[in-house]
Amino acid sequence: MRKYVLLFGLLTSFLSCDDGDVFTVSLDFDDTFNICGDVVFYKTKSDPNESLSLKVTSPINSLEDIIATEPIVDGDLTLVQLVNPEITGTINGSSNAFNYRTYNSAVGNNAFCSDVPPSNLNIAEDYSSTSGTFTITTTLIEDDNDGIPAEMEDRNGNGDLNDDDTDGDGIPNYLDEDDDGDNVLTKTELIDSDLVDSNNDGDNDDDTDNDPLTNPVDTDDDGVPNYLDNDDDGDGILTINEENQTQNQNPANDFTNPNVADYLNPDVSTEVLATEYRTHEIKQVFVIDIFIENISFSNLNQSTFDFGTKEISTESRDFTPEF
Repeated sequence: MRKYVLLFGLLTSFLSCDDGDVFTVSLDFDDTFNICGDVVFYKTKSDPNESLSLKVTSPINSLEDIIATEPIVDGDLTLVQLVNPEITGTINGSSNAFNYRTYNSAVGNNAFCSDVPPSNLNIAEDYSSTSGTFTITTTLIEDDNDGIPAEMEDRNGNGDLNDDDTDGDGIPNYLDEDDDGDNVLTKTELIDSDLVDSNNDGDNDDDTDNDPLTNPVDTDDDGVPNYLDNDDDGDGILTINEENQTQNQNPANDFTNPNVADYLNPDVSTEVLATEYRTHEIKQVFVIDIFIENISFSNLNQSTFDFGTKEISTESRDFTPEF
């Protein structure tokens, strides 16, 4: 999806006219932008070949400054928050520069991401704002990626995801890869090992409503689905203690009978006491929005400008709850 993101008034001197008229030109760029190097935000387009870029060195000088997190409670890494959820700076044409450029040929990412710009890059026009402010607003979204949407993990239904912790390990369910604390991943316990989940939606392929909580697997038929049951096979031995072959905080890879894992086999009740929980991977998505105000070029002026949105979804953090 595209939107008109910038509207400039061009004085007629820019077009070699002198009758005092003002021409209006729209630059049609995608909603999103790219990030490169020591915090260069940019977007490009073709037909015509144009770019918009914002280079920032103060008050930040790296992407890490934007997505840095810290514990909400000192010393407790369970829940984190952004260090700099909103960053504001001044555009001055040098250390913090906002540029609009046109080119005589196509412009690629290497125009901004290479220490040495490509030799065939031909800039036709280059305008740098001498004033203005920018605001970088970042939102952090975290999830356990366990196959259950976060809103479905609000078990008490009060709208607060942080006070639902089925296994009492200190990690809220929506961040907990192992909701029942048995060291078997929730996404593993949602799927019947005898059936297929080809699209990884948390449902077996014969369950077509796209709701992972419809008829969840309950091996021992005790009314508690496996992903919330700390004794999945009902043999009296906690699942977390059924690591009879390899003690690696993963009962799902321990087999006495090659056809079924011990934690799902009521005929195997050997107990090896667990000593720790498995490490949890918490997925992170950072949504970055940039808004620019009061930019001024020699013959281009704009009071407000929505530079766009960038989503970074490649980050994660690890957390091991205390046993």
